[in-house]
Amino acid sequence: MKLTGTAAVRYFARPDASRAGLLIFGADGMRVALRRQEVIAALIGPEGEAEMRLARIPAGDLRRDPAALQDAVKAQGFFPGPRVAFLEDASDGLAPVVQATMADWRPGDAAIVVTAGNLTAKSALRKIFEDHANAYAIGIYDDPPSREEIEETLRKSGLGEIDREAMTDLLALAKDLDPGDFRQTVEKIALYKYGDTTPLTPADVDACAPATIEAEVDDLLSIVAESRTGELGPMMRRLEGQGVNPVTLCIATLRHFRALHAASADPGGPAAGIARMRPPIFGPRRDRMLRQAQNWGMERLEQALSTIIETDLTLRSTSRAPAMAVMERALIRLAMMNRR
Repeated sequence: MKLTGTAAVRYFARPDASRAGLLIFGADGMRVALRRQEVIAALIGPEGEAEMRLARIPAGDLRRDPAALQDAVKAQGFFPGPRVAFLEDASDGLAPVVQATMADWRPGDAAIVVTAGNLTAKSALRKIFEDHANAYAIGIYDDPPSREEIEETLRKSGLGEIDREAMTDLLALAKDLDPGDFRQTVEKIALYKYGDTTPLTPADVDACAPATIEAEVDDLLSIVAESRTGELGPMMRRLEGQGVNPVTLCIATLRHFRALHAASADPGGPAAGIARMRPPIFGPRRDRMLRQAQNWGMERLEQALSTIIETDLTLRSTSRAPAMAVMERALIRLAMMNRR
């Protein structure tokens, strides 16, 4: 039988040990591996592998010894409890061996878990599991995780109390990150909130989300966009001392002001524009950029973009002017542009 959508998600979390087998296939090896780990852990428990109730069979080994899967399914372990025979990276070439083992499966045998890459609808391996009355086939695709999947990941990490805006940020983050990276981020958030009983907030998500830009450069851009000219010189000296390239600063500035311009130009308003940003913007930084977009307005932002592009051309030309001085002068002009 074939499982999809919510039914597949629920089965991964609570698989039926009485089923003969499960095929998990998909083009993204990381997504397949995460689901395989989840379902095997649910079948045999946290001590299953230590108690030798998991037999791992690489596809190459099964090609050399076609009886290996059958032996693993029928073998009796020293410890009581459900057993799993896991066939890794299978292909249609192993379909006859898998089919013979599935046909001979009996209650009490080890559950058969098979992983594979991308399989077509006519795949022989898929046909075995989809046509079997006591087995499942689940395809893993590149769709972003559903809210239910995200909530399940959070629950397993011990995160129960979540602010509504924080959940919105997590949904956006899940769409932007690979599944493994998102899971690591959730684990990082769980450690960050360890012993803290207050609800998860956007600020917590922002503190643990993968950084998309150096913190010091981000601080510099906020200084410029908020016209805090008195803080600009010391921050420039610090970045220069760290060896930050003027062209790098110019590119980051252009990216920041383009984002503000896109937010300001959004038909739904700056808030809707900020919400559509990719990579997503979280917590205090999102609020700060929203205020900046509202304060600047379309006309000033277009003037700012013109100044930044002109500076970028100067930095990339054969001009003998000191590059960092040119960049600092441009940032001062930007900071002064929106002073009221």
